[in-house]
Amino acid sequence: MNASDKRIASLLRQIATQDVVELRQEASVAKRVAAQAYVAEQYGFSYGEAWREGHNKSVLAVRLYRDPRPEARAREAATIAAHPEAGMGGTVPGLRPGTLNPLPEAEAAVAVLKDRIGYDVMAQPTGASQKRFAYAMIGVVAVIFLAMGKWVEALAVSAVLTAFLVGAFRLSDVRRQRIADRLTAAGLTAVTDEHGRRRFLPPGQQLPGHANPFA
Repeated sequence: MNASDKRIASLLRQIATQDVVELRQEASVAKRVAAQAYVAEQYGFSYGEAWREGHNKSVLAVRLYRDPRPEARAREAATIAAHPEAGMGGTVPGLRPGTLNPLPEAEAAVAVLKDRIGYDVMAQPTGASQKRFAYAMIGVVAVIFLAMGKWVEALAVSAVLTAFLVGAFRLSDVRRQRIADRLTAAGLTAVTDEHGRRRFLPPGQQLPGHANPFA
């Protein structure tokens, strides 16, 4: 059993025994996590939220919830009937055998999940608190140079760092807006959660609550 098969087997064990499924993988391979989330959705789960964790925030974590709606239960039953050996060497819904690569018919859905995950976990340096902290650090650096009597260096370093931060903030905003445009085009709706964060949801889904987005 290769690494991909092991991940699918682990995912299916969670699906069989839990109402909340969590996936974790290196953030650099977000599409693989999205592919696993797609598989979970075929078994009656729905994407809930995603975040980064671990050293240097290098691990991508995704949480999905069991969807109690009749259409989700029907989807789960159809998937079990069509893929009775999934996780045991048999076919897996939407994936190429032995891989976490989506089949052509699943590509679009996996891409939407990848965008939802990316939108939720993307660093948001444009937030007011993050901006204040970043600019405060520039001020600290400038004060250090000034304390050393290096006025020219203080001005130069402050200017360079400020230009870099402004560019980084702008780039993040542009990337996030592009993802938002794609999600809107895919039929998802923008909503605001209780923390003031913008989220995108498909028709009929609510924001995640304490335990379940459908409660």
